[in-house]
Amino acid sequence: MAKSARRRMGVEERREQLITVALDLFGSRSPEDVSIDEIAERAGISRPLVYHYFPGKQSLYEAALRRAADELSARFVEPREGPLGERLLRVMGRFFDFVEDHGPGFSALMRGGPAAAVGGGEVPHPTGSARATIDDVRQAAYEQILAHLEVERPSARLALIVRSWVSLAETTALLWLDGRTVARAELEVQLVHDFVALASVGATADPELADLVRQLLVREPPDGLFADLLTRLITLVPEVTDAPQVPLDPHVPHAPHVSHPPHVPHAPRASEVPRV
Repeated sequence: MAKSARRRMGVEERREQLITVALDLFGSRSPEDVSIDEIAERAGISRPLVYHYFPGKQSLYEAALRRAADELSARFVEPREGPLGERLLRVMGRFFDFVEDHGPGFSALMRGGPAAAVGGGEVPHPTGSARATIDDVRQAAYEQILAHLEVERPSARLALIVRSWVSLAETTALLWLDGRTVARAELEVQLVHDFVALASVGATADPELADLVRQLLVREPPDGLFADLLTRLITLVPEVTDAPQVPLDPHVPHAPHVSHPPHVPHAPRASEVPRV
């Protein structure tokens, strides 16, 4: 009996199929370990036909990279409803979902893309296209966070804080992939805490940012993630008898010492926060 003929795909349909196959392979292994032959076999076509649609593995990888970048950027989109702490936690949950599902591919994406052929060999040299794709992801995350803060024109300090936090989330995820020595749920909460901590430190030197931080804290529930951070920080404050005696500079304003930390309702610890 004759074998049934394979359904012929249009040009765009075949390209999309190859990108999907490549993304799956690149997401599970380092790009350098994936061959065109393997991509062709997984797609059910010949090696020459792959080259008919893409000049080489680099161009196919960059197409898959763009698809992955679009998906990762979408993880930062969150309805602007409810407390900011809860919103950021949901964003971090989806972000780490992507990291966990596409570990090697995420590492390659954030570390600059695959090795590009230079001088006939394979040397670590991210292409301009890969860099631009990575920058697009970071910019999308930056814009989403500003939207949650309801800030259209951030001050230089606030812009620096948001970009620093995006970079911190990226670095934290990469380090987590290398060993997973800290529970993922704890890191997600920690990154939410990191954001408000960075903003609060910056607010001490920026009155406009201070007003923004106050507004954010007022909107947070007493048992929310930001209150949880405050509770933990207060436990580090020494009692009056244990506090070192430091001479005060009369020209520098100092906050009064708190002998007894104010009561702040306890928020759930990282291990108690439900996954979203």
